[in-house]
Amino acid sequence: MRYRSGIGYDVHQFAEGRPLILGGVDVPHFRGLSGHSDADVLSHAIADAILGAIGQPDIGYWFPPTDDSIEGISSLIILEKAAELVRERGGEIENIDSTLIAEAPKVIKHAPAMKEKIAEALGMDAADIGIKATTNETMGFVGREEGIAALASVSIALPDRS
Repeated sequence: MRYRSGIGYDVHQFAEGRPLILGGVDVPHFRGLSGHSDADVLSHAIADAILGAIGQPDIGYWFPPTDDSIEGISSLIILEKAAELVRERGGEIENIDSTLIAEAPKVIKHAPAMKEKIAEALGMDAADIGIKATTNETMGFVGREEGIAALASVSIALPDRS
């Protein structure tokens, strides 16, 4: 086997009248995130990390924001597609590490449920997924509570090319 790693980053602005979906979980908050999909910033960062590890374009290529047929799509479907692309190459997602960056709401208590949803979408064990949370110490757009950012890294095992 050969091992590949990938990194992902995503950010979405807060929006009124939308649910806040993070890691496939509806997190209670008075605002959600703006986006063409459900705007699940955590799932998007993870999907981009997976796609990068296998040398594929980002999620905008696979799920373009100009495609009206996928408006409001669950980002768990995006994760399922990323996992499918890994499996098509005979690979396996070994582990994920991720960080949510938000002043509010406090999200870490939802991490176990997020891990379960993400693991189910990717066909992996929730114990192999790390989710952490931090603030931006009141600096920048995150610090002003204008949105949420997420970072993710993944390790993927692929068959040798020989």
